[in-house]
Amino acid sequence: MRVNIQLQCTECKRRNYATEKNKKNTTGRLEVKKYCPWDKKHTLHRESK
Repeated sequence: MRVNIQLQCTECKRRNYATEKNKKNTTGRLEVKKYCPWDKKHTLHRESK
């Protein structure tokens, strides 16, 4: 079952990206390094509630 999630920057705390994940395969919170337009660099983005 796929669910929609928001990815939040760990530095500026803004929600920059929306994606989806498979809840059965990825039970924990998703963490991805992505580009933050406000910080103008690649930062760690975590799944937010």
